Amino acid sequence: MRLGMIGLGRMGANLVRRLAKAGIGAVVWDRDPAAVAALAAEGAEAATDVADLVKRLAPPRAVWVMLPAGDATEGALAELATLLSPGDVAIDGGNGMWKDAERRGAMLRGKGVDFLDIGTSGGVWGLARGYCLMIGGPAEAVARLDPIFRALAPGEIAASPTPGRDAGADPRPPQGYVHCGPNGAGHFTKMVHNAIEYGMMQAMAEGLELLHAHDAQLPVPDITEAWRRGSVVASWLLDLTAQALAHDGELSGFTGRVGDSGEGRWAVQAAIESAVPAPVLSAALYARFRSRQDGPFADRALSAMRNAFGGHLEPK
Repeated sequence: MRLGMIGLGRMGANLVRRLAKAGIGAVVWDRDPAAVAALAAEGAEAATDVADLVKRLAPPRAVWVMLPAGDATEGALAELATLLSPGDVAIDGGNGMWKDAERRGAMLRGKGVDFLDIGTSGGVWGLARGYCLMIGGPAEAVARLDPIFRALAPGEIAASPTPGRDAGADPRPPQGYVHCGPNGAGHFTKMVHNAIEYGMMQAMAEGLELLHAHDAQLPVPDITEAWRRGSVVASWLLDLTAQALAHDGELSGFTGRVGDSGEGRWAVQAAIESAVPAPVLSAALYARFRSRQDGPFADRALSAMRNAFGGHLEPK
């Protein structure tokens, strides 16, 4: 079995490398020739363009697109729709909008091509730790590509068994990958995953700010190091935070401007559409917006109002 990979950024390239460790080869292409050359030097087969990549794969083919959501992914999948044959599988492993996945799945089904939307979590650590995969699409295609998903996933060793889980339940989730449902389900699940991530990160950041502000002598790096062991808030996010604080207890190399890649916005929109209260997820998203403002107009308006009704001048 071989996989085609379009997009060799931090995620795409490492997906190929992890597959190679499991003996699964890949044909690769990226707009950047240097990225293609780097993986070719490691044993991947280089393609000159998307059409060449498809030609180099034996049917039934599987081609994974790992590009930014939006025009880049849309264009790649539209091109694949003209090149793939019935029985082939096209995969979008980026952080795509779940409604786009439903639409793309319908478009490709009309050509006899299966489509999988796969939410992929693991970031830059995925090569070593494995990737948690949230898969949407037809069950037959998911089953056929199971060796690929099993090779990419962390495996049961990543966490202890869940007490009470039925021994006859789906064996895939304990490995770190799950078939969530039809097209759209994979990206919807990843959207919610990332919104939860926003909330967890914001809660941790606010707690650390409270420690930092309460007493400059509190050993925040040591506190996070202790919390990693036996505390209820122990987590991989805390592990990474402790590493950053161990390097620089004041985090002076960071500006505090926090970006968002879309999933938090889509999750809040979905919550509104479903009438599901999500105050923590919403607040975490708005906090990211706020982090990118310098002296926003709203703050100046608040200061003006406070001075007008109470004579409270801004502190110097």
